[in-house]
Amino acid sequence: MPHSYLDAVPHESETLEKREPTDSPHPISRSIDGLCSLAGIISAAGLLIMTGIICFEVISRYFFNSPTSWSIEIATYIFVAIAFLGLSVAQRSGSHVQVEILVSRLDGPRRTQVELSACWISLFFVGVAAWQMAKFNYREYVNGTRDWGLLATPQWIPELAVSLGLILFAVSILGEIFRLRPPRSMFEQWIVPLISLVLVAGLLLIGNERIELFESGLTLGLVSIFVALFACAWAWSGLRIASVFALSYLALGLLYYALGDTSKLSVGLLLVGSLLLLLLAGVRVGLAMGVVGLLGLLLLFSSPNLAMLADRSWTSINTFTLTAIPMFVLMGHFLIRSGVTSDLFDTMTCWFGRMPGGLANASVGASAVFAAVSGSSLATAATLGQVAAPEMMRRGYSARLTYGVVAAGATLGILIPPSIAMIIYGNVVGVSITQLFLAGMVPGAILIGLFITTVLVWSVFVPGAAPKEESRRLGEKVASLGKLLPFLILITAVLGSLYAGIATPTEAGGVGALIAMLLCLQRKKLTVKLVYETALETVQVTAFIMLIVVGAAIFSWVFDFLQLPREMVEYVQGSNLAPWVVMLAIGGVYLALGTIIESISMMLMTLAVTYPIVISLGFDPIWFGVVLVLLIEIGLVTPPVGIILFILRGLSDSVPLKEIVLGVVPFVLIMLSFIVFLYFFPEVVLWLPEKMND
Repeated sequence: MPHSYLDAVPHESETLEKREPTDSPHPISRSIDGLCSLAGIISAAGLLIMTGIICFEVISRYFFNSPTSWSIEIATYIFVAIAFLGLSVAQRSGSHVQVEILVSRLDGPRRTQVELSACWISLFFVGVAAWQMAKFNYREYVNGTRDWGLLATPQWIPELAVSLGLILFAVSILGEIFRLRPPRSMFEQWIVPLISLVLVAGLLLIGNERIELFESGLTLGLVSIFVALFACAWAWSGLRIASVFALSYLALGLLYYALGDTSKLSVGLLLVGSLLLLLLAGVRVGLAMGVVGLLGLLLLFSSPNLAMLADRSWTSINTFTLTAIPMFVLMGHFLIRSGVTSDLFDTMTCWFGRMPGGLANASVGASAVFAAVSGSSLATAATLGQVAAPEMMRRGYSARLTYGVVAAGATLGILIPPSIAMIIYGNVVGVSITQLFLAGMVPGAILIGLFITTVLVWSVFVPGAAPKEESRRLGEKVASLGKLLPFLILITAVLGSLYAGIATPTEAGGVGALIAMLLCLQRKKLTVKLVYETALETVQVTAFIMLIVVGAAIFSWVFDFLQLPREMVEYVQGSNLAPWVVMLAIGGVYLALGTIIESISMMLMTLAVTYPIVISLGFDPIWFGVVLVLLIEIGLVTPPVGIILFILRGLSDSVPLKEIVLGVVPFVLIMLSFIVFLYFFPEVVLWLPEKMND
């Protein structure tokens, strides 16, 4: 059974198999695994140091009125290092998000071929990005560029972590290729490292010189990387895979070149279509967006602008706002490992037990409380799937009600603050994250009430759905409230410090992570091994999210520079469509994408287009943020790619995926109806933020 929600990311259509790396006797595999392990140790240590710095800043400022001048800058630089060094760690553990709607249907040999092709296609983008970042890094060193902050840090120092992280990421992809199909002969095994060393030496000789070939816009460095990877693919994976790699780029390149001067609508459809094609071919989501961005930068501009790969890789992550993500993820992991979630469910069972469907309602209540301190739907699903679902099944609840209510309750994790999805949305569009958190509270409370009502109706009117529960004495109920104390402390520390203006979202998450770790200590579960494993899991989650952020930054920059969003806004305004028609269409697009694409990826891929349209129609950005999160919630429980469904399927012993899907359908209908309600009554979302501002 998975010990964290990372282990529950699906790799087969109805099973949960995390690809654990195995130690190979071959020196190449051992060396790559060793480098990835070293990156993991450094990243985990960096995460713990960053948490300590953030907590120190809160304590120093609030208790001693002595704020530091360095904590934000240093914490941000450490976060950048964690994000990029963690890429190889996430690759080695199979954590990067992939659309498997087609790949999962293939048999073993065919799937291996598709995975190999996807790896080589991805490796070209990562190699070019690493090359451009290294050049950018060197220019910053030569020019003596310094940060505008009080520390005036030489920028080449934190940027070096980006360069090294991308290089290690490329190496880890080579390691994945080696494991998927190990080369047989000694020559085949060692020719790829040799070619790689020659390539690196050649790129170092080229340096910052731009040597263009035949006035084609293609530089010697770019062509060298492509040719070297083709030779490597031939040596390790065979001529067929090498040909797929080369023909994929050549075919897409010709399409981009041919359609580059056509209408903006055609170019936009080309970008979106090629992205979907790469996703269906098994290329990881963040890398697929990066590949499309690379082709756009190379072929859709009058002059290739590959330097933007480095610029967007650095600037999209170098922001203190995003440091809140690993803090809340770390807090959630410590909570899971502390075991306090079982106490939470016991308390909710004690109070809700006598109601029709009491245990199911206890699951909703426990999900709401856990969501309020973890900020993650996946963590909520993994936790309640292990604690609540087996107990409900043991007491005679139907499989549909059991897993339907656990899945629906888990979706509250990204609506009830703190919410990782809201942090990313606020960072992308420039909206206050605290205001977004406030905006999610009332809708979250209403949705909890609707879920409880649904359970009551289901339990009363569907025979056999829920057994009759025994009532508990008042004294027993009151005594059980003591088990809620850890959660009350956490909620007060996290949300109280946030809304009182004492701490930023990152600082609130850091304090929450520290308290959650102390809970592990109080329950005598805190060990060096537990701390390391928890930090490493957090690094993996952070890395796969940040890869998507980087890919989306490159992809959306191409979109923005080609003025495609403005074209879409002008088209919508010129069509004189009613706002409700446009919102219905946008909602339909998100619901359709949610069936095949992971939720955070979907949001980052589409915001460059949908956000300007929604704002041009006069909708409030905070209101749209909450509605978008609700649409994402539905995507989390919508087949065939609803991740929560697969987490619960993996945690259940014998419940078919079909039963889980049928169980969640009533709750999906409730959420869709609630979105319609919010369209007509936006005050439900905006009332609390406006009151707090007043």
